[in-house]
Amino acid sequence: MSLTLTMPQTQTQTQTQTQTQTQTQTQTQTQTQTQTETPAVALAPREQEALGYIAAGHTYLQTARQMGLSKHTVDAYLRRIRAKLNVHTTAELTRLAMTLGL
Repeated sequence: MSLTLTMPQTQTQTQTQTQTQTQTQTQTQTQTQTQTETPAVALAPREQEALGYIAAGHTYLQTARQMGLSKHTVDAYLRRIRAKLNVHTTAELTRLAMTLGL
């Protein structure tokens, strides 16, 4: 019969485990932020602005007037956004705008 003794963890081991957990949490937060921010980086500032108006419930014409553009330009912006981000519906655009904080 053999006897196994376990030693209590030292303070250094406990600190190392805590540091590892903190690093893992920080990496996860950074990855989440990067995933959220990546689409915004892909959009031009005017595309972001147009997306914000549409997500807020404005029509293309209302958005165009607010931005000083024609409704055809707003339509072009939103077509580019859909193509860049592979989004197909206004509901998806709205969800994306909310995620981006627009």
